[in-house]
Amino acid sequence: MISFIIPAHNEAELIGRSLSAIHESARALGEPYEAIVVDDASSDRTGTIAREHGARVVAVHFRQIAATRNAGARAATGDLFFFVDADTMVSARAVRTAVRALRRSAVGGGSAVRFDGPVPLYATILERVVLPVLLPLLKLAPGCFLFCTRRAYFAAGGFDETLFWSEEVAFGKQLKRQGRFVILREFVITSGRKVRTYSALGLLRVGVRLVLGQRAGLDYWYGPRIRVTNQIPNRADQPT
Repeated sequence: MISFIIPAHNEAELIGRSLSAIHESARALGEPYEAIVVDDASSDRTGTIAREHGARVVAVHFRQIAATRNAGARAATGDLFFFVDADTMVSARAVRTAVRALRRSAVGGGSAVRFDGPVPLYATILERVVLPVLLPLLKLAPGCFLFCTRRAYFAAGGFDETLFWSEEVAFGKQLKRQGRFVILREFVITSGRKVRTYSALGLLRVGVRLVLGQRAGLDYWYGPRIRVTNQIPNRADQPT
């Protein structure tokens, strides 16, 4: 059993397309799977839409991503865990390669990432030049698509619930202590809504606030959701 664990807060606009991509990709593998949406205090139709798209919904009220991810893991029954952000579209290719790696002794990993739709130049450079080099070099798995075995998850102690950001980096570090950690060349597509809203300078300010321990820096993740359209962008390189 493969368990897809999707933390979500007010993701009514994007949760449907994310779940559709999960179903399509998982069915292409021909293996049993489950989709678990952990609805963290949403005030919109996130939970309802998730159920309409065949997900099991776990309702929590943490407003903290690490705790939300852990709640999903506790509810999961699979031997393989895939943590997928609610604004991210996985591909059959990425899921298939990840499952193969886990079944061949890897304990966990991540993949390359592309943004949906048009994005600023700095984001294009980030996704096409910087991340393809840094992620494999540093063995960093983006939080939008992170996978591991059930055994490795519990051996690593799950996500650190004292962290409100970079919890996936800390978790990845613990996973690496359990064994082989891989970064796939296959990519998933995640929402570019933040990079379309924040300039490079704006993101730098967010980073400075976080380094200084300012709560305001967390608004990048925990602030009001930036509205997007429900239409999946038509990109020529969208994964299959």
